[in-house]
Amino acid sequence: MAVYVYSITSRDHPMRLDGVHGVGEPPGTLRTVTAGALCAVVSDAPDGLRPKRRDVLAHQEVQERLMADGAVLPLRFGMTTESDETVRAALADRAGEYQERLRNLAGTTEYNLKASWEEEPLLRRILRESDEARDLNAAIRDGSGTPQMSLALGELVAREAEVRQQALAKGIVEALHPYVRDESFAPPGGHDFLSVSFLVRADQEEMFLATEISLANQLGEECEVRLRGPLPPYSFV
Repeated sequence: MAVYVYSITSRDHPMRLDGVHGVGEPPGTLRTVTAGALCAVVSDAPDGLRPKRRDVLAHQEVQERLMADGAVLPLRFGMTTESDETVRAALADRAGEYQERLRNLAGTTEYNLKASWEEEPLLRRILRESDEARDLNAAIRDGSGTPQMSLALGELVAREAEVRQQALAKGIVEALHPYVRDESFAPPGGHDFLSVSFLVRADQEEMFLATEISLANQLGEECEVRLRGPLPPYSFV
């Protein structure tokens, strides 16, 4: 039977998995596969596994239980392989890499931050602060403008919006940087202009969260800052 792999940890991890079950219906029984100083948490892989809510939550619960007691390399949902022996061979072959990653993750947790800027307030700010944009907009509104002016205004607003969003994104990251060990950026989606994951040091977590709240308050209702965490450190493995 195929094997479902949840996480990689050090062999000396406490592995307090009592009461936690794996994916599948009925839920799979968790077990460990060890090789040298490393250990993988696995279960039998059910046939036809799909990302159903029940199974995604089971996968997440394993990660969270392990994270509570030490560093973990979490695998994303759906990772399977042929057998326990295949898992053991992978642990042995990449032992140095996995151990180094576990050392880097020790004493940290992941938080993901996304930020967006409401379109109308941003436009008003640009018209208020840019003489060129304000003059073009006035000419268009009073009927003295040309079609070329409308195009020029649109291009100007787009450039100005990008400049402001990039500057704000840089400022947010720089304000939170003192409290993190690493950062991982992802392409923003939708109306977001920033999507970044932080590997937050445990001894700085309180200051990180307080700074994020302060930033959100300073930015006001025009900008929406959304923070999720603590999360398994998927972005850093």
